[in-house]
Amino acid sequence: MVLEYEDFRLRKLEELRRLGIDAYGRRFDGAVPVRELLDGFEQRQGETVRAAGRIATLRAMGKATFAHIKDRTGQIQVFFQLNRLGPEVFHVHEQLEPGDIVGVEGELTRTRTGEVTIFVDEFVVLAKALLNPPEKWHGLRDVEKRCRQRYADLFSNDDVAAGFRRRIEIVAAIRTYLQERGFLEVETPMMQVIPGGAAARPFRTHHNALDIDLYLRIAPELYLKRLLVGGMERVFEMNRNFRNEGISTRHNPEYTMLEAYQAYADYRSMMDLTEGLISHLAGDVCGSLRQTFGEREVDFTPPWPRRPFWSLLEEHVGIRRGEVGAIRAQAGRLELEGAATQHPDWLAMQILDKCVEDRLAGPVFVVDYPKTVCPLTKARPDDPELAERFELMVAGMEVANAYTELNDPREQERRFLEQVGHEEERERVDRDFLRALAYGMPPAGGVGIGIDRLVMLLTNSASIREVILFPLLRPEEDL
Repeated sequence: MVLEYEDFRLRKLEELRRLGIDAYGRRFDGAVPVRELLDGFEQRQGETVRAAGRIATLRAMGKATFAHIKDRTGQIQVFFQLNRLGPEVFHVHEQLEPGDIVGVEGELTRTRTGEVTIFVDEFVVLAKALLNPPEKWHGLRDVEKRCRQRYADLFSNDDVAAGFRRRIEIVAAIRTYLQERGFLEVETPMMQVIPGGAAARPFRTHHNALDIDLYLRIAPELYLKRLLVGGMERVFEMNRNFRNEGISTRHNPEYTMLEAYQAYADYRSMMDLTEGLISHLAGDVCGSLRQTFGEREVDFTPPWPRRPFWSLLEEHVGIRRGEVGAIRAQAGRLELEGAATQHPDWLAMQILDKCVEDRLAGPVFVVDYPKTVCPLTKARPDDPELAERFELMVAGMEVANAYTELNDPREQERRFLEQVGHEEERERVDRDFLRALAYGMPPAGGVGIGIDRLVMLLTNSASIREVILFPLLRPEEDL
């Protein structure tokens, strides 16, 4: 696709070049952030200051022009005046349009209307925009365009830019919270020979030099547990995961996950960690333990309720533990795949997803899942058919998943082989991970928190696309 530039902007670009002006200038030193100029006006009034940013408004009045330039911190008025600049420089300023990026220098003062303004003595063109700003600075409104042209979305929609800054603050606060509690941030492979740590469809690629197929990771879990074996007793990774599955308001094939593992802990320890972390983010970073999400108000004030899996299924669907016939009948009514043949515990998981999750305003920990659906999890000692696992539900959405980690190598091998089933598929078992467990992994708890979904909740964003800078989209030429 060849872009069609605006003709009148091309003409102004050519005029700048005729005048010997570089329309795509170089570094501009000494620019003070706009917010600093506005907040410190009383101390800096009358000073010569420098600022740089994108032209947001431009209002020509014959021999003078009022404009606003906008940087990452805010916008400030600037004043171009023929008498101040002289005819030649003023003519250069007449080639400017909204969207252009400029650097200005001049006296910081107020106009007669009281607005803080830079009276420009010198300016430099830093980038000539050849396309008009979106909808004349009212911002992009079409959701598809906003995601596809995120660059324009950010500079034209202040609330969008603020939302992504909030995401950055949340991620930074997560790192600080964990590091203050002795967790080490680590990095593990994103390309793996065996995709493990979750049940998901991976993306496949090929390494030419080694002539082997590799997979983009679906989870970092098995590598992080290797680090527990190595003596790194508290580790976390803010990782990118990839799953070759559907796209929805809650799913993107590439997404961000926090995974943390703590030696000598269990899933109750992870509940405490998760509750403390998220309530800290809501209260201290986002300003209130009560957050609005859509039409719901979510109260993150600890402690959060802990509800057993089977009690929720009985309460909301009327199915008791062990009622295989009732499970299969409900699965049939929901038209679940394998309703007559799949293991009833897996069907029960799907029934909970479809019939119960949306009713959980939360935050609520759903605990003690069937062991069958938790191949990496220790069983409860008092009830071996249940796994020490929880999922955190908030506003009908799964936000976190955690286990008391299985550290018995022979039991882990048995579970792996049971999971893959067929003899010819046994190469999918990660035998190096089993070898690591055989050296001895301390008892541990582990948790995974979906960062994109958490940010959705804490910024009242209806879709995961709104909190990912560049979500996956269908190629533009296919539309």
